Amino acid sequence: MHTTISAKLINITVAAFTGAVLLFGADAAHAANKIVARVSLSQQIMEVSVDGRPTFAWKVSTGDRAHVTPTGSFKPTRMHEMWYSKKYDNAPMPHSVFFSGGYAVHATYAIKRLGQPASHGCVRLHPDNAADFYQLVETFGPANTSIVIVK
Repeated sequence: MHTTISAKLINITVAAFTGAVLLFGADAAHAANKIVARVSLSQQIMEVSVDGRPTFAWKVSTGDRAHVTPTGSFKPTRMHEMWYSKKYDNAPMPHSVFFSGGYAVHATYAIKRLGQPASHGCVRLHPDNAADFYQLVETFGPANTSIVIVK
């Protein structure tokens, strides 16, 4: 059900974006449609806003005590539907949106650990949420996406 609702919201957002392009031209739609993913390390939550409107709030797992998740504001640098970590024994990283070197927002199969620090520094999401985020970034483009990580 969650995936169906998310897919509908994404499709509605895409339709609104397309309508804005037709109605106001590409420049106006481009300026208005931005994605901001705000990750709170203390709350272990990622809030996603589209065009300033809160759209999603998901539990995450970020870096544990031995592994830091970088803070700051980032743009996606590359995306992979499936990536395997070269650093951590080819660990699968589905729906990866890289934002700083080897750090990415990606799916995890360790869903019971969501809501608490558990990663080697990446921002881990439930597989359904990672797929939704990946689709949003793919639709609106990395240039229109910001990943903001705060303590």
